[in-house]
Amino acid sequence: MLLHLKNVLTPDQVRGARELLARATFVDGRLSAGMAAARVKRNEEMDRNDALREQLNNLVMGSLVRHPDYRGGALPLKVATPFYARYIPGMTYGDHVDDPIMGSGGGLYRTDIAITIFLNEPEQYDGGELTIRTLFGDQSVKLPAGDGVLYPASSLHQVAPVTRGERLVAVTWVQSLVRDPARRELLYGLNQAREKLLRTAPDAPETAQVNTAYVNLMRMWSEIG
Repeated sequence: MLLHLKNVLTPDQVRGARELLARATFVDGRLSAGMAAARVKRNEEMDRNDALREQLNNLVMGSLVRHPDYRGGALPLKVATPFYARYIPGMTYGDHVDDPIMGSGGGLYRTDIAITIFLNEPEQYDGGELTIRTLFGDQSVKLPAGDGVLYPASSLHQVAPVTRGERLVAVTWVQSLVRDPARRELLYGLNQAREKLLRTAPDAPETAQVNTAYVNLMRMWSEIG
């Protein structure tokens, strides 16, 4: 499932994130890449030791975890601390699949889902489209500032070369309660119907049936730990 997350950040929050990034220290993005990805990765990332990173995380992640489509689509169990990436002309990230396990020590997590949140407007740079290979063809994504896209981390994907301006994004990963992407997509659609019925016809027997189906499928398919 490829899911557009609208208005993850407000315009004021986007401005706040941009101001913090303007003061941040950036390093070669290949420092965080695995062996295969490092061959095709050409970008810069905010230094993970930068003192400004905590403020950015509070702003970006604080909004993301409250977003209803994120909660319904990701069904999150564990969420990674984001990377903040910058692309200037000549930078790109070729075709790659994200590492299946990230983190270290006791903080390991499985990367079921990747999320990219766009931090500047699409007209501020040329190129830089996120292209996700799907069974239905390539999906090219370049969203307004503050919006995000959620997609399976197992997907082959790339960032097209930036030819003008600067592309700024936050990227994070989720270990979902439901590992299988097809099951997550079914649950997302069922929950959309369930929530509408709970609002419009809370006492109808059909509402109880749909609610029971959703709850018990979650019980059947979810994995804790």
